[in-house]
Amino acid sequence: MDVALERATYRFRQPITTAYGTLAEREVLVVRLRDADGTEGLGEAGALPGYDDATLERTEEGIPVAALDTARADRAARAEHRPLAAAGPERPAASVPVNATIAATDRDAAAREAAAAVEAGFGTVKLKVGVGDDAARVAAVRAAAGADVAIRVDANGAWTVDEAVDALRALAPSRIELCEEPVHGTGELAAVRERIGGEVAIAMDETAREPGAIESGACDYVCLKVVGCGGITRLWAAAERARAAGSEVYVASTYDGPVGIAAGLHAAAALGPDLPACGLATLPLFDEIDDPFPARDGRIVVPPGPGLGISWPVG
Repeated sequence: MDVALERATYRFRQPITTAYGTLAEREVLVVRLRDADGTEGLGEAGALPGYDDATLERTEEGIPVAALDTARADRAARAEHRPLAAAGPERPAASVPVNATIAATDRDAAAREAAAAVEAGFGTVKLKVGVGDDAARVAAVRAAAGADVAIRVDANGAWTVDEAVDALRALAPSRIELCEEPVHGTGELAAVRERIGGEVAIAMDETAREPGAIESGACDYVCLKVVGCGGITRLWAAAERARAAGSEVYVASTYDGPVGIAAGLHAAAALGPDLPACGLATLPLFDEIDDPFPARDGRIVVPPGPGLGISWPVG
């Protein structure tokens, strides 16, 4: 079997400001497996500085496990002439609900982005918190988005338990759907959830990589990522554990490239038709890249396949 590795770098249209730092670009590693008969499989992985400083688990050949798992599943689905989502735990959905990302940290600019997202048909928007005057910016987004749009926020573990409780109570009047990772750690997340008493739902993100966290039932939601779970088949297994513990799940990217987004769409589609909005409409955040998976009315059609339904290089 032939194995090819290629690095790809994508620059953001505007820097992404988060509680763990500012991102100007994203570098990923694309893996391509090819059988003797020419059947290929693709996978993508890459550590995100600040968000995931740990070295990704790799095989003896130096291939990230997450990329290898997805590439193997992609190759098998292509050989069977069916979409990769068909190999998952449920009958796959034809499209996946997605949220719009509000990148601006300025209140007025954030409001304009929210209004544009609503005009484009998104029913959910997401913005970072722990990066400035959060309450005023979220309130401006609520005013611009209207009453019917869900607003979710992501703190990337910026706060202590006490800080998180105070911050979420300040944000609650804007009617927040959920807050991702207000603090790091299973125990800390459970403490915030208990003290906030349902005013804002709590979602686990980075903490999901800790042993036993996904199945802990510490949060209302678990945000699952193909790379973070170690590949698409491992994400499906993680979703089963989270649901068994009483948590809802949804899928998001770590600012992935096109191959990674394709994997996320298939992963989400195979988890059933009733997922909350997923964080997979992130390719438009990059400059000079054609988005093969545009969102329409807040949903992205799952590539019909076979496999991931995408080639490399893209286009």
